Amino acid sequence: MPEKTRKALVLPGAGARGAYQVGVLKAVATLLPKNAPNPFAVITGTSAGAINAAVLAGRAANFERAIRDMERVWANFHARQVYRSDNWTMLKTSLHWLAALVFGGLGVRNPVSLLDNTPLRSLLKRDVRFGGISRAIERGHLEALAVTASGYSSARSVTFFQGRPHLKPWTRVRRVGRAERIDIDHLMASAAVPFVFPPVKIGGEYFGDGSMRHRAPLSPAIHLGADRMLVIGVRDERPDPEPVPNANPSPPTFAQLGGYMLDTLFMDGLFTDLERVSNVNKIIAKAGTERVVGLRPLHTLLIVPKEDVRVIAARHAHELPRAVRLLLKGLGATNRSGMQLVSYLLFESGFTRELIDLGYRDAMLMEDELRTFLFDQPMDTLYAPAHLKFALER
Repeated sequence: MPEKTRKALVLPGAGARGAYQVGVLKAVATLLPKNAPNPFAVITGTSAGAINAAVLAGRAANFERAIRDMERVWANFHARQVYRSDNWTMLKTSLHWLAALVFGGLGVRNPVSLLDNTPLRSLLKRDVRFGGISRAIERGHLEALAVTASGYSSARSVTFFQGRPHLKPWTRVRRVGRAERIDIDHLMASAAVPFVFPPVKIGGEYFGDGSMRHRAPLSPAIHLGADRMLVIGVRDERPDPEPVPNANPSPPTFAQLGGYMLDTLFMDGLFTDLERVSNVNKIIAKAGTERVVGLRPLHTLLIVPKEDVRVIAARHAHELPRAVRLLLKGLGATNRSGMQLVSYLLFESGFTRELIDLGYRDAMLMEDELRTFLFDQPMDTLYAPAHLKFALER
């Protein structure tokens, strides 16, 4: 048998689309022996991906059971478990923002976010086993968990990692790795989407969503020693059609701009980093037997949705609480472009269950590649859907 490789799981930001990651991981669990421990030496995550990563790390002794627990939560989600969505709260929030605009600010009482995600903190306290992360590391089921957030004062991407003692911090331009015991504040900070959710104070600094300055989302896994990485994206990468020449489009709505912003935050940096890794692999391959100092080949398996998640969101948008639907309608989230924003906020069971099923199907279509990845067989430097493989390696 080949020497065992150090595998990493990379879970980028996703919002409600994080349910797709659960479906892919459910497929992984079906390929492992019954009651097998977590197969990933390193688990890294950002935003909603950070929450999924922490849940897995806290239950690393039994991977199948961990995925069952995750699926139970995601398959029964409601928006009220993530943010306050009752009519009174939404009305107060709207009036608060209106008063701040009319009076030119309210001083220390200025609104800090569009939504109140206090329910999410309660959910994480109940479902994330932070003590289990330490036990998993001590018992050899995990080498490191890494969670990334963005510091507002330092303007840096900070990856907080909890792992084996030999793992060292790192410093790069505008991004650092910091050894620290992961707790609920790290997860809340990593998922604090700007304007949507409030920032979180860690130490002497406020932090927001980790995707904002995370220009190298594969970097934490690489710094923590990964040889091969399973990356689960949440966006169908087939581009939209080009606009018709001489078309007369309407100006983008606030909802379209918000969805565009979240889509850029969560996914664009990932594909830039994948291109970078692909180019480094080419350099190493061209060098042949000559040693390339400081470089090693990295093998990546990329799984992304094969369907447009916006279309799925449109089928389930009616499941959102009425107050949230009215708010989104006021922002212009009534057409296909507005569904981008809706898909990241649609924490409702009909939508999340369909995404879990989609993730499972997409992963099983790549069963051979998954088995090669999981069971330490020799693999190409990049396994990905054909159109993405071509784009990343050309």
